[in-house]
Amino acid sequence: MLKAEIMPSISEILVIQTAFIGDLVLTTPLVRAIRRGFPYARISVLAIPQTADLLVGNPHIDDVILYDKRGKERGIRAFLKLGNRLRKEHFDLAIVPHRSFRSALLTALSGIRQRIGFNTSIGAFLFTHRAFYRKDVHEIERNLDLLLPFGIYLEDKNPEIFPSPQDQEWVAEFLWRNEIQASHRLVAIAPGSVWPTKCWPSERFAEVARLLFKKFGIMIVLIGGVADRQLCQQIAKALPSGVGAVAAGQMSLRQSAALLERCTLLLSNDSAPVHLAAAMKTPVVAIFGPTVPAFGFAPWGEGNTVVQKQLKCRPCGIHGGEKCPRGHFQCMKGISPEQVFREICRILQPRFGKH
Repeated sequence: MLKAEIMPSISEILVIQTAFIGDLVLTTPLVRAIRRGFPYARISVLAIPQTADLLVGNPHIDDVILYDKRGKERGIRAFLKLGNRLRKEHFDLAIVPHRSFRSALLTALSGIRQRIGFNTSIGAFLFTHRAFYRKDVHEIERNLDLLLPFGIYLEDKNPEIFPSPQDQEWVAEFLWRNEIQASHRLVAIAPGSVWPTKCWPSERFAEVARLLFKKFGIMIVLIGGVADRQLCQQIAKALPSGVGAVAAGQMSLRQSAALLERCTLLLSNDSAPVHLAAAMKTPVVAIFGPTVPAFGFAPWGEGNTVVQKQLKCRPCGIHGGEKCPRGHFQCMKGISPEQVFREICRILQPRFGKH
């Protein structure tokens, strides 16, 4: 544990998380814990532009620093320039849940005196303190292990996002345009993923949506990014007229979170919307294929369910892939619409009753 006399001298803290959407959402409990442990410090978070919207309105964060590492700041010259910029901020402490060498090197180049990251980071030797990376717990709990040197503990580990009143108004207008009223029961479906092998077949999402409408009169809203819009439109066309609305590619991340807060449930592949819904305390039914919950990225919280098929070849990778290594894709094809529908009914029936 760090010496107690060091803690009061920490007034400028940098958290580095430049990974994907879900990774940043799962970092928010860590940020809240840092604020609890250092109530008077200035807390800054370094994030990429594609995810930074998730941090707007977060009361535990004083500053968001953008690093467009895949865009205009790509390359060594921009990286060194960022290091010089951070050095001028005079941070006392860097906390790095991201395990890339670039993130570790950035803390050293920035001249930050105390640097904490995971022992599994490629750049672990650049940290002054290394937390043991536990493989058998959720990512949220792993991230909080970075604060063990300070003796900081967080009881409420739920991730959080803070949509604004304007975000909520935008969602209300979207629903009104799609003739979805406040009295309508609404379920969100997120059928996309960056990785093709993480995607349950689109026709099966459509079948579950039809079953939900038939049994509960539920309206469907299809969510995702711009790249998911065509897929969502394809599913919407397979539904009865007026049942499915496509929000994919039309909303910011916080607007998507506000929409999920309005929904009774999210049905999703193992992808970022799972964590957006968990942050808004919306129940999740997540379909896992090539990946497994044991990796630590299952939906956080009670009342959530993971649907999966037990196979000897699972998991085949930590992220999924372009195609099934065995050629059969049974981890997804072996999950039927009826199986998923039953899991959804188990969550919804106590609320809606037997229709």
